[in-house]
Amino acid sequence: MILPGLLPEGYRDRLPPEADASARLVRCVLDTATGYGYERVSPPLAEFEDGLRAGLKTASVQDLLRFVDPVSQRTMAIRPDITTQVGRIAATRMAHHPRPLRLSYGGPVLRLKATQLRPEREMMQVGAELIGLDTVAAALEIVSVAVEALSRAGVSGVTVDFTLPDLVDHLSAGPLPLEAGAVSEIRALLDAKDAGGLVARGGAAFLPLIEAAGTFDAAIARLRTFDTQGALASRLDGLERIAAAIRDKVAITLDPTERHGFEYQNWFGFSLFAEGVSGEIGRGGSYSIVHPDGREEPAIGFSLYCDPLVDAGLAAEARRRLFVPFGADPAEAARLREQGWVTVAALTEDDSPAAQICSHILRDGAPQAL
Repeated sequence: MILPGLLPEGYRDRLPPEADASARLVRCVLDTATGYGYERVSPPLAEFEDGLRAGLKTASVQDLLRFVDPVSQRTMAIRPDITTQVGRIAATRMAHHPRPLRLSYGGPVLRLKATQLRPEREMMQVGAELIGLDTVAAALEIVSVAVEALSRAGVSGVTVDFTLPDLVDHLSAGPLPLEAGAVSEIRALLDAKDAGGLVARGGAAFLPLIEAAGTFDAAIARLRTFDTQGALASRLDGLERIAAAIRDKVAITLDPTERHGFEYQNWFGFSLFAEGVSGEIGRGGSYSIVHPDGREEPAIGFSLYCDPLVDAGLAAEARRRLFVPFGADPAEAARLREQGWVTVAALTEDDSPAAQICSHILRDGAPQAL
């Protein structure tokens, strides 16, 4: 027998004030993106599986929750990520739009399985994508939007961790050549910070990259020393330009070989962390969108996941609810709502501010704190 109100593992109800905090966080991100010229799109929660799989270049293909559409009798899937849907829109319905194309989005995503760090299977994802460019200027704008959005939402203690997702590929095609088939192994060993495994696999030349992880200034200095042939000069210059724009607002670190979660990013990636929150609260970076004709288009963007922030209480806002006693003039309440108050009218004589969780009461035509 299923207990009343019991939900499947990884799903939950958001009650007040947490549901309000989640909505406020989504609104802050979207409003911030709107201020930078990002227009909102709203893809469907589910699509045909074939179309959704086509845009997924990572292991998240296995995260698809599938079902059969009773109308078309085709297999459909619920989205585990909205970024790929935005890419589809940009490559099809908005392919004619002048570039760069700025789009924002927000909505729930569902995953087939949870992880130990993220037990939720349903999450609220919100973010922005810039289609048509993946330059340093585009990266700087995307990072700035993400940082400003978190600040507006009241999230403090933010850390931005930069990475160079295709670093091994770039170096193996230039100053540090590797035999065919070794690139993926070297990437995995660097991601795991396995120095012994690197030496055993013939990747000793890549060892300095493990030591390069840390605070941004120290890490970038180590990378400059490592890059004796200048193969990374333009990328490091770009990272320093981005860091200079945000260093007075957030803490900055650099892990040049971090790959987890960046499997489809190319030259640039970043993770977002907040003090008091376990694990990432979001990530972003540069990638490619594949058009129906096979043409690839550069893009860059970020996604935030609201749930860990809400759980940590970082997006909460003090309740400011005004109790309107029974029989009060409705025009008074209307006037105060225009001033930004939330008014809660008593519908019975025995109603009270405490019962309605109010912080103020309407007395003599004015709000009074309780």
